[in-house]
Amino acid sequence: MSSPPAFALVVPTLNAGAGWADWLAALQSQDLAPSSTLVVDSASTDNTVAQARAAGLTVVGIRRQDFGHGKTRQWAVEQLDPAISRVVMMTHDAVLARPDALRTLLAAFDDPHVGAAFGRQLPAANATPLAAHARLFNYPAQSAQTSLSQGHGIKRAFLSNSFAAYRRSALEAVGGFPLAAQFSEDMYVGAKLILAGWTLAYQAEAVVWHSHNFSLREEWQRYRSIGLFHQQNPWIQAELGRAEGEGLRFVRSESAYLLRHALHRLPEAWLRTAIKWHGYRTGLDR
Repeated sequence: MSSPPAFALVVPTLNAGAGWADWLAALQSQDLAPSSTLVVDSASTDNTVAQARAAGLTVVGIRRQDFGHGKTRQWAVEQLDPAISRVVMMTHDAVLARPDALRTLLAAFDDPHVGAAFGRQLPAANATPLAAHARLFNYPAQSAQTSLSQGHGIKRAFLSNSFAAYRRSALEAVGGFPLAAQFSEDMYVGAKLILAGWTLAYQAEAVVWHSHNFSLREEWQRYRSIGLFHQQNPWIQAELGRAEGEGLRFVRSESAYLLRHALHRLPEAWLRTAIKWHGYRTGLDR
């Protein structure tokens, strides 16, 4: 039986905090280790860099003002050994949940049509009911694939760099990560891959713990960034269509979830829906 193709892991960091030790321990517990792990650190002021180096990882520092969601990841890919054929992207707050998480994610590339894959994100222990529902809604228990002929609308390009893997040749063929992108660089590449004829794979059994308890302001800023991304990249919706009914489906699912688990959070959920919509429109109409 041949050895799995060489792969590298890239993780941008900025003050990873107390959870970084768990991240590092989870990486070291994997039954399939990366050939190399590149930490690109944006001038952290805590122990992020020291802990990463103590764990044997390669750390490269950049100025905080030089970080960009697209350009930093593209730069990191370009630093990798040419022999690396698979690249895993993670964020410092997404903790591998099982010893086979990386192996299971990369198994998607056994299918030669798969250009990129992403894993399941389960809510972290401190997740609020709203944050928990968002993860359960967006990351179901069943694996799936999308392509131009599979799935509908823009949802086909859904991809998350909190825990994703790329076939390097496919990533390079579509031009890599967008240098100007400050948000949704993963969806951008996902859309490029779909339109180039590749398949995206969702590997539900490749799992990380990852969620966010956003403040109202953070929620607005996030959706403003999403709106701005689509305003700057109208070709995505023009080519793939919109996520028809997805927003309404989310609201209905969230309401049903909160009715069962946290009835008192329903008014807050409806307020957040309005804030998300306002933020999105603000970015889209800029």
